[in-house]
Amino acid sequence: MQRKQEALPIIEAFFAWINTHSDKILPQSLLGKAFTYAQNQKKYLLAFLSDGRIEISNNRAERSIKPFVIGRKNWLFCNTPGGATSSAAIYSLIQTAIENGLKPQAYLEYVFNQIQQNVESVEKLLPWAKEIPLSCKMPITKS
Repeated sequence: MQRKQEALPIIEAFFAWINTHSDKILPQSLLGKAFTYAQNQKKYLLAFLSDGRIEISNNRAERSIKPFVIGRKNWLFCNTPGGATSSAAIYSLIQTAIENGLKPQAYLEYVFNQIQQNVESVEKLLPWAKEIPLSCKMPITKS
């Protein structure tokens, strides 16, 4: 409710401004391309107004992939499509573990040990599973 009250007037003003000025901008200019992009993405840009679970900013997601983007040129095993796919899968698993309050190295060691023991259900190995031992979890800090 508060999102709609505070953000919607700003968003509506922004799109009204685009509509007012779009006929004065060359479509193939950088500004024209930005206007077209904003208009084409409007429904996605407005999604956070209707669902409180959607974060207003994607800063957390951007920060979580930054080390991957910076490091990818240095990873030799990413020089093939298969290597890139594997790298992305492992990195995604590690970042999901971090987001779920797990220590990545301890968590991966636990997962690999469980795989060797023929774990009966993959769901029990997912970062949010109740079965993940306390030794894999980061200590809770009070701020």
